[in-house]
Amino acid sequence: MEEKRIAVAAIVIDDPDAVKEVNDVLHSCNDIIIGRMGIPYRERGISLISVAIDASPDKISSLTGRLGHIPGVSVKAAISKK
Repeated sequence: MEEKRIAVAAIVIDDPDAVKEVNDVLHSCNDIIIGRMGIPYRERGISLISVAIDASPDKISSLTGRLGHIPGVSVKAAISKK
């Protein structure tokens, strides 16, 4: 079994139409999400979401990959070394 890691994913949503799909992906992974914080930046027309995750590196990569394939969404993750 692959060891679990703690990660933080930073999600930038440039297209308001992508918000529902991002939320659907995040809700489908609620078993590995520790918490999340969303900030709508209305003056710039973007949304920022940070997500704390406890999962294997493969699951973290899968989640960030799914999010990164949504048009209008950028995502980066920082993963703990232990």
